[in-house]
Amino acid sequence: MKKFLSALTSVALAAGIVTALPSSQAQNAYGIKASASANSAYNYGEALQKSMFFYQVQQSGPIAEWNEVSWRADCMTNDYVTGGWFDAGDHLKFTLTNAYAATMLAWGLLEYEEGVTSVGEYEEYMLNLEWVLDYLVGCDLGNEIVYMIGEGGFDHQWWGSCEVYMDKFLLMKGETERPYYTCNDSCIEAQMAAALASGYLCFKDEDAAKANTYLDHAIACFERADANRSIGDDTAEQSYYKPSSFYDDLFFAANWLYMATGEQTYLDLCESDYIPNLGTENQSTELKFTWGHCWDDTQQGGTLLYAINTGDTEWIEQFRKHLEYWTTGYGGKQITYTPDGLPWLFNWGALRHATTTAFLAYVAVDNLYADNETYVTKYTDFADNIMHYCFGDNDLGMSYVVGMGDTYPQAWHHRTSSGAWNDKWSNIGQTTGDDAKPHAHVLYGALVGGPNSSGQYTDNIAQYEYSEVAIDYNAGYTAALCAMVEKYGGSIDPDFPPEEEPKWNEFFMRASINQSSTSYTEIKAYAMNHSAWPARTIIDLSYNYYFDITELIENGLTIDDVTVKVNYDQHSSDEGKISISEPIHYDGNIYYVKLSFADGTVVMPTGQSEHRSECQFRISIPDNAGVTWDASNDYSFQGLVKGGEDAMIDTAYMTMYDGDTLIWGIEPDGTVPSEEPDIVYGDVNFDGLVNSIDATMITRYALQVLTFDDQQLLNGDVNCDGLVNSIDATIVTRYALNVITSLPI
Repeated sequence: MKKFLSALTSVALAAGIVTALPSSQAQNAYGIKASASANSAYNYGEALQKSMFFYQVQQSGPIAEWNEVSWRADCMTNDYVTGGWFDAGDHLKFTLTNAYAATMLAWGLLEYEEGVTSVGEYEEYMLNLEWVLDYLVGCDLGNEIVYMIGEGGFDHQWWGSCEVYMDKFLLMKGETERPYYTCNDSCIEAQMAAALASGYLCFKDEDAAKANTYLDHAIACFERADANRSIGDDTAEQSYYKPSSFYDDLFFAANWLYMATGEQTYLDLCESDYIPNLGTENQSTELKFTWGHCWDDTQQGGTLLYAINTGDTEWIEQFRKHLEYWTTGYGGKQITYTPDGLPWLFNWGALRHATTTAFLAYVAVDNLYADNETYVTKYTDFADNIMHYCFGDNDLGMSYVVGMGDTYPQAWHHRTSSGAWNDKWSNIGQTTGDDAKPHAHVLYGALVGGPNSSGQYTDNIAQYEYSEVAIDYNAGYTAALCAMVEKYGGSIDPDFPPEEEPKWNEFFMRASINQSSTSYTEIKAYAMNHSAWPARTIIDLSYNYYFDITELIENGLTIDDVTVKVNYDQHSSDEGKISISEPIHYDGNIYYVKLSFADGTVVMPTGQSEHRSECQFRISIPDNAGVTWDASNDYSFQGLVKGGEDAMIDTAYMTMYDGDTLIWGIEPDGTVPSEEPDIVYGDVNFDGLVNSIDATMITRYALQVLTFDDQQLLNGDVNCDGLVNSIDATIVTRYALNVITSLPI
């Protein structure tokens, strides 16, 4: 590692056997596609910024205060260990992939901190790292580890947002806490040790106490992993991740612990115990150089670290074999290339493997081969080309990173970002119906699995070998971006992330005429919850139906002659049972009935029977009243028709409420739901800046020299105490002088 290891002398190595790449690929003198780095059209800083966003989307538990994803909220707050990252497009948490991803992110930062800092992503990067490392600490129980949280069968059968996951889980399972699983496993615990040791190196100069906590747990996890030297009883996760070896992970972790502690013992263990047990090529005693670094095979990463840590020319050459295999071939073996130039290892996460190898190539160039111009050019071009392939340098002209470029996949496999309310993923690309809707949210920064070996991509949620996203997919890719921002620069988007506006109505009413006669109207009403910004439920949920009794008044009747009744309630036997009020006077001859849920959370965006609540209610007068009930002048009757399910229409004339707050519809006097005001704290002159001018204006307001309108009062209350006074002026002054770095406080 450049930051804390002494420089190593690069050694000129003999070239391996070269085999040509497919003739369709433009090649340079080294047999690989020429790099476009010098004149790249891609912004690596923006790509890094968006990858950090993806990891924020994956947060489980109480959402961090610094999380910038406007459509995420707290979830799984009572997991046995809260926090951590959801693994992929599902809601399971695996310690193995959390640890693997954490190590790769930490490695990228340790190698290329200057680049990350230069584009303004250092603080956010460290916050993301801290989030996952703290989770790993929580998973270390002392004598065993929590290796998985969640129920795989339920999770993979249900499609919905994480914020309402536990509502569905309670409904289906009757349980309020997700299951968790423990074991001892040398593979997982060694990877935890690697993550926490690399985390120590990231935090030791920032927060010594936290760093030492990480190191203590790293040592403890490693000691257990080394003592057991076995795959554990991790049956709950084996349908998804099944560790197949552990000596590679011990080798990898030992190198990290050597770098964290400086203790030679860890390298001695590598030489005496781990290296003799590392994987070899098929039918050979030669150490393995094929395949790729990933959650289940860390041998190549360990090889690279061991070469750096020891400076041993044999190990420097051993890792070069790996890069040769991935580029022009070594020993008669070469990775498959797609016709448009992507080194393609495997149909699951092809881009994950390629970008991770790109990162290892950058590290090797900078630490092992820096004095060899041939290798520098060859391996740097190789890594650059992989990353550019992800951004659109491919025959499809498509970026494989969501939200990067003009053309990128639309049907990525990810539950929460889909915003589904009916337990069905959408068939994006169809022309009609709810199933044709696009995802609610853009999953910025997520690297999809990638193309097949022919370079073709299937943009379909169900084809998740192409469309899956995952924390381990983004890990090596993110680390490689750290290298790119240091080598080539870049900038972040100051307006990112955008504040998303709902793409559809979240809470609304749908209704039809169920029955009618000369003495009554019976309405069939659905209270709908299609929320996704974020997905949520409302406890105090109610809705109003407005009607006009002018014809009754004209014939000598009063509101006392009107009877209201619920004839059918979907939740009649549940805690959410609907009650209907007596008629309430609104204005003139207009009255309304309020239908209230005992617990509105029964209307939840979790399935076909839950995202709406059906109620049939009747408003009537006595049959012998001598008056014809006329619904045509009723405000809420507008547009309603009689019929079956096809007759149900969305109606703004039935209003919905969260407590006393109108959230849907138009009241008879024209009142509509109010929008939250946009507050720009400190900016009281609305010039887009917060500076001494604003501080002066706040002071003058406090002295009653100026008057402020409602928006200025909101902007000026920077300590959020409900007042605008000299304290706020002082805070804004300190902000303008860079004494404090954020508002409000």
